[in-house]
Amino acid sequence: MKDLVSKQEVKRKLVFALIMGMITTGIISFALIAINLGITESFLKTWIKSWILAYVFVIPAILFIAPCVERLVSRLV
Repeated sequence: MKDLVSKQEVKRKLVFALIMGMITTGIISFALIAINLGITESFLKTWIKSWILAYVFVIPAILFIAPCVERLVSRLV
């Protein structure tokens, strides 16, 4: 039973990281490109490329850094 709960928790954390990463990188990359380049003819292509690249970097960060942040928050609060 404990093994099943553990697998479900890992799955939950992975799905959370994938969805949260998609949303946050989409918003941030959109905003920064719009601010820095403006809405141009190449905006969509540049945004999609940047979004994918940011997503590749953020997923490992969410998976590996989040537990450290959770422990820190637990100590502080």
